[in-house]
Amino acid sequence: MQLMRIRLSCFLLLLSIGLHAQETIQEKENYSFSLEEAINFALDSSYTAINAKRDIAAAAKQKWETTADGLPQISAAVDYQNNIKRPVQLLPGELAGGAPGTFIPVQFGTKQNLAATATASQLLFDGSYIVGVRAAKTFEKYTTTNAERTALEIRQDVIDAYGNVLLAEESVAILKSNKDNLEDNLEETRKIFENGLQEEESVEQLQITFLQISNELNNAERLVAIARDALKLTLGIPLEKEVNLIDTLKGLVENNISLTLLNSEINIEENLDYQLAQVQIEQREHELNLQKAQALPTLSTFINYGTTGNSEKFTFLNDNQQWFQSSIWGVSLNIPIFSSLKRSAQTAQARIALDQAQTQFEQSKEQIRLGMTRAKNDYQYAIEKYQTSQQNLALAERIENKNQIKFSEGIATSFELRQAQTQLYDAQQELLQSMLEVLNAKAALETLLNTPNLNFTNK
Repeated sequence: MQLMRIRLSCFLLLLSIGLHAQETIQEKENYSFSLEEAINFALDSSYTAINAKRDIAAAAKQKWETTADGLPQISAAVDYQNNIKRPVQLLPGELAGGAPGTFIPVQFGTKQNLAATATASQLLFDGSYIVGVRAAKTFEKYTTTNAERTALEIRQDVIDAYGNVLLAEESVAILKSNKDNLEDNLEETRKIFENGLQEEESVEQLQITFLQISNELNNAERLVAIARDALKLTLGIPLEKEVNLIDTLKGLVENNISLTLLNSEINIEENLDYQLAQVQIEQREHELNLQKAQALPTLSTFINYGTTGNSEKFTFLNDNQQWFQSSIWGVSLNIPIFSSLKRSAQTAQARIALDQAQTQFEQSKEQIRLGMTRAKNDYQYAIEKYQTSQQNLALAERIENKNQIKFSEGIATSFELRQAQTQLYDAQQELLQSMLEVLNAKAALETLLNTPNLNFTNK
């Protein structure tokens, strides 16, 4: 009986653990994000972010690879030889009392040889090594700066994808409401026509509008699914998972209208493309110095220790095997003297590449200034367009409502009503699109201004 109770308790415990694990798995099947949470998630888990972090790690390893060339190097080697048929040397016959002009075939050495050596070397001076270390540090800085730009691009992509989902969902909601209203109008108009108080054309005009709205609604519902999958791809979430969005499109727009940002001064030095262009010049300078350093001498030292054994049979594992030790210490000085102007040509090419980088930097500065000015204008225009779209929607609603009343009273034709309805639907979509443009225009401007300052290394 006691044993049964113990077994039952264990079963219940395992069942509880299993249910908890199942709940945990289920929680991972669903994601819920505000826009800010989605951005932070993408900076940590998106495919682009993961590879950007790998680029940073690879650059750090590359820097150490270059640094390690100037640190002590130790190597070891084991060489085993089995002379299956030893080479024959011909010695003059007179050495053994033979006649002059004759030769005696002689085999030298043992059948089997085993040698083990260890060598330690240290670079003492190499101008190109010093330049290489500096270039590796510059490359690491370039990779880090480029990763920061990638982080801003990921942020901009998430804002666009997040906004597209909200836009698609809002569009579906509006189209459903319009379809319901049209359906009521169509049914009412059909009854009036059946009573002989309305022309058949009025019913047909409303049918045309109803079918158009129905098609647009079907397409909008499909676009919601596509937009959600695009957001999942941007976030690095498998497409089969579910993602719920917390923020609303209107709420995001109201929070992203910033007059302070519009009135802020442009600081081109904060722009990451500007910083990358500067680093590019540094890289070209290092490449030029590297070519100059090729004409400098190199100095290194080494010490070697080895042991060698010889035998007719494989006796190298025996205790009585005789071994012969050797050791060498030396210094190596290499002085470049003449390369048939090869180094001169390489240096000239590096100098030209530096000049090109400096010219590209000047061009980049002007392009960045223009881009910042254009982005500011686009953001301001997006805000103005949003405000105008709100006013236009209010006017379109009033016009459509008036035409509804006129149509019901027989004053307006069905064609006039359809025009007013179409104008209203266009105004609704224009407002939604203007809301998304505000978000995207602000994100584009912030990317150019490097705000906020995002960094993968802080994650």
